[in-house]
Amino acid sequence: MNTKINFENILFLDIETVPEVEDFEDLSETKQELFALKTQYQRKEEITPNEFYERAGIWAEFGKIICISVGFFTNFNTNNRVFRVTSFYGDEAKILIDFKNLLDTHYNKPYHLLCAHNGKEFDFPYIARRMIINQIKLPEKLNLFGKKPWEIAHLDTMELWKFGDYKHFTSLKLLTHILGITSPKDDINGSEVAAVYYKEKNIDRIVTYCEKDVIAVAQLLLRFNNEALLEDIQIMHV
Repeated sequence: MNTKINFENILFLDIETVPEVEDFEDLSETKQELFALKTQYQRKEEITPNEFYERAGIWAEFGKIICISVGFFTNFNTNNRVFRVTSFYGDEAKILIDFKNLLDTHYNKPYHLLCAHNGKEFDFPYIARRMIINQIKLPEKLNLFGKKPWEIAHLDTMELWKFGDYKHFTSLKLLTHILGITSPKDDINGSEVAAVYYKEKNIDRIVTYCEKDVIAVAQLLLRFNNEALLEDIQIMHV
């Protein structure tokens, strides 16, 4: 495919989320009841809300963001092409404010794009919902109200791979494998993030995992456009 997009106008991103508290019992009684109702059709009959709570991070109403990693290209059309990666992590409100400031300051033009894998179904709406919950004004790139579809500056590598087949889901791990891209899932996967966060208390491991996903998304878009993949020497962590 040829997206005819200036790669230097794209902010690639990925988020990591966990349940808002470590244990189901730590929720208020009302929140426990609401979680049970929210998940009644996702759970098998024998699975209790308590047992299912480890998956709560996938819902913005019951989870929180612990890391947003971003990446961007500089000098794309030269021999000095560089992909810079950085992360916001720790306190959720600070993560969201810092990310909002990045968008408002450096990615506020109509031609600037946000890109993630399954971003339209997960990352972008999740960030927006958590901003509202944290009483943070939405940046223009996440405020979709009243916008026409072609005015929404979001790229989704999973959507691009669908080629119009809207029932088709392809994981980042599968897509990188079949396209000859180094897998970002060589340490942990999304289902293990909550345990690493709450049990191991190892945020650095999660940040590394999140940044690998960002690099993989950039590699996918390069591959979709028959561009040379990034070499390790071209990736800079800042």
